[in-house]
Amino acid sequence: MLDYKLLAALAAVVDQQGFERGARHLGLTQSAVSQRIKLLEARLGQPVLVRAPRLAPTALGRRLLEHARQVQWLEHDLLEQVPALGESKQRLRLAINADSLATWWAPAVSEFCARPPILMELLVEDQDVALKRMRDGEVAGCICATPQPVQGARVHPLGSMRYRALASPAYLARHFPRGPSPEAFRTAPVIVYGPDDRLQHRYLALHGFREAFPHHLCPSSEGFVRLALAGMGYGLIPEQQVTRELEEGRLVDLDPGRHVEVPLYWHHWRHGGRTLDALTSHLLATARQWLAPLDDG
Repeated sequence: MLDYKLLAALAAVVDQQGFERGARHLGLTQSAVSQRIKLLEARLGQPVLVRAPRLAPTALGRRLLEHARQVQWLEHDLLEQVPALGESKQRLRLAINADSLATWWAPAVSEFCARPPILMELLVEDQDVALKRMRDGEVAGCICATPQPVQGARVHPLGSMRYRALASPAYLARHFPRGPSPEAFRTAPVIVYGPDDRLQHRYLALHGFREAFPHHLCPSSEGFVRLALAGMGYGLIPEQQVTRELEEGRLVDLDPGRHVEVPLYWHHWRHGGRTLDALTSHLLATARQWLAPLDDG
């Protein structure tokens, strides 16, 4: 029989990325949490955490985390139906790409979160790697660019975001006076969200360019736009994020008529509870207001 106090300790350590922070989250001492993890590993006969080089669950730990989170949300559903059992303070833990968070996510889910109040904990990940959070049992759902679900989860297409290669007029005059070219691509600074961001590579591949290029790393959607406006580089920016800047001419296309479409899919655990199912139905009904239909071809 599983001891859910031990699973709660495992979840807290993983979620808070440390024994000390996990202990504070549970209102326990660090020693007590360490003892619970050791007891869990002793009962199972194998480790549930890898301590180095980075704290992370083992394959068994991921399976236990997935189970623990599903139990938490089933308990949340029960507390909603039987308030006398207590008050649910469970947060819906999701992974979402920064550009969705900066554009359509808030208006798409605000009504859902308002009645009854739903609390969320959002982990920001690139759309190409957010699914790893699902595999590691860290989140109940995620938005990513991958259509294949992990075992035990469901996936639904939401739509796509259009990205355009944009920069300030002064930047383009300085680095691309004759338009896109291999010579310019080799020397013109680019803005990239992070090491997992492959959008720029996809765009350059459209021009047949697959060489190294100078680039800034900026892990912030808002900061990304600010760097482009300041003339520090060009980058792939969601069209809907910079409507005003495009209308005012503060950002312009490096390559008019060419863009990159990024598909977005919603992944969630099959047995995540009524709240997760309700969020899924809500997203499928509302996301189409902000996202373009996916190209099935």
